[in-house]
Amino acid sequence: MLKRQFPNPRELAQLMQFRKPTLDPTDRRLERALTIADLRAIAKRRTPKAPFDYTEGAAEGELSLTRARQAFQDVEFHPSILRNVPVVDTTREVLGGTSALPFGIAPTGFTRLMQTEGEIAGAAAAGAAGIPFTLSTLGTTSIEDVKAANPTGRNWFQLYVMREREISYELARRAASAGFDTLFFTVDTPVAGARLRDKRNGFSIPPQLTLGTVVDALPRPAWWINFLTTPPLEFASLSSTGGTVGELLDSAMDPTISFEDLDVIRGIWPGRIVVKGVQTVEDARLLADRGVDGVVLSNHGGRQLDRAPIPFHLLPHVVREVGADMEVHLDTGIMNGADIVASVALGARFTLIGRAYLYGLMAGGRRGVDRTIEILRGEIERTMKLLEVASLDELGPQHVTQLSRLVPIAKPVTDAAERAVEAKPTTVRATRSTQAAKPAAAKPAAAKPAASKPASRNAVTK
Repeated sequence: MLKRQFPNPRELAQLMQFRKPTLDPTDRRLERALTIADLRAIAKRRTPKAPFDYTEGAAEGELSLTRARQAFQDVEFHPSILRNVPVVDTTREVLGGTSALPFGIAPTGFTRLMQTEGEIAGAAAAGAAGIPFTLSTLGTTSIEDVKAANPTGRNWFQLYVMREREISYELARRAASAGFDTLFFTVDTPVAGARLRDKRNGFSIPPQLTLGTVVDALPRPAWWINFLTTPPLEFASLSSTGGTVGELLDSAMDPTISFEDLDVIRGIWPGRIVVKGVQTVEDARLLADRGVDGVVLSNHGGRQLDRAPIPFHLLPHVVREVGADMEVHLDTGIMNGADIVASVALGARFTLIGRAYLYGLMAGGRRGVDRTIEILRGEIERTMKLLEVASLDELGPQHVTQLSRLVPIAKPVTDAAERAVEAKPTTVRATRSTQAAKPAAAKPAAAKPAASKPASRNAVTK
C-alpha cells in the first residue's frame, strides 16, 4: 500500500524555485530557439515577405534545394560503442589556417536587406567563434568594413567575374590588400537563375514602397524602422541598383567566363584560391590538374540551375577522384550540425552555411548569428559523441550510409545512339568523357539501376 506523508517545507521550497526571467525580448526569443528551424520561424515572423522569400527561395520549382536538404535527411549513421570519448575536438585545418569548427559562413548577397546589421554581424560573430567569414561580391558592406569588424579572424572573399572585368580585378586587389587570405572564384552564375518568388513578390533592389509592402510592414515595424533609419544600401560592384535581383545579375554577370579568366585572377590573387560551384567529377579533376587549392561542391543553394546535381551525393565521388590533390568543400542544404558531420565523414574538408546564418541574422541580428553558430556547434559535438569519435579526423565513410531516393535509371535510347556513333567509320575525338562512355556501352549490364549497390539501403526508385 502506498505510504503518504505531509510535504517537507524545505523540499517544497526547493521545488518552488522560479527561473530568473529574461527581460530582453531578443534574448528571450533566441533562448527558445533550439534548432535552425526555430530560428527560421522567428525570422519569418519578423521579416517582410519579399526579403524573407529572397533568402528562402530557390530557382524555378526549387527542386535542387529540396533534393539537397532531403539528401541530408536520408543519412544513416553507424555509431561505435565503448570508445571512451568524454570530449571532442572540432577544430579543422583548412586552406592554410585553423577553424574552430568544420564550417564557415558562406557568401550571401544583399545581406543588409535581410537585417540591417548585415555582414558586420556575420563577420563579428564568425571572428568571435573562430571560424571564417566569406564576403560576397554582391555584399552590402565594404571589404574594408568587414575587415574592421573581424580584424584578427579569417576573412575570405567570393568573386564573380563581371562584364566589366576591371571591376572584378579591382575587388580582388582590394580584398588582398585588406588581408583576406582566400578567394572563392565562383563559376555557376553566368546568368541569373529564374527566382520566381522574387518576380511574384515584385522584389527589387532597393525595395519599393507599394500598397502591398505597406500592408506587409504593419506587423513588422522594427524591420522597416531599421531599414529607413540606417545608411542606404551600397554595393561595391554595382553602379546601378534599380530592378529585380535577376535583372541586376544579368546586367552584371558575363556568360563568356572561361578558364582564361581563372588564370588572370590567379595572377592577381596572392593567397589561396578555391573554385566555387563545381557540380561534376570531371570539372573537379580539371581544376585539380590546374593546381587550384580547393573546390566547393555547390549548386548555389538551388538558386541557379534547377534539377542540378546534389552536392552531398556528389561528394564521395569527387573526394575519391581528387581528394588527395586539393581540398573539397561543400555547401547547399545544411540545416543541422549532423549534416556537417556526415559531410566530413564522407570526405569534405570543410562546409559553408548560408541560409542557416541568414535565419539567425533575421531572427536577432548579431546575437542571432551567435545563436546559429551555438546551435550548430552543439549539434556537431553531440553527434560526434554519439558516434564516439574524438576528432573530425576519426570520422570516415564507415560512419555514414547515404540512403537512396533518386536513383539514376538506364537510358536505352542514349546508349543505342552512342553505339551508333561508335559504329561509324569517322574518327571520334578521344576526350576523357568519351573514353569513360565506351566501356559502359560495351557492357549493357553496367547500366542497370543502382539498386544493386551495397551502400544504397532501403532504395526507393521513382
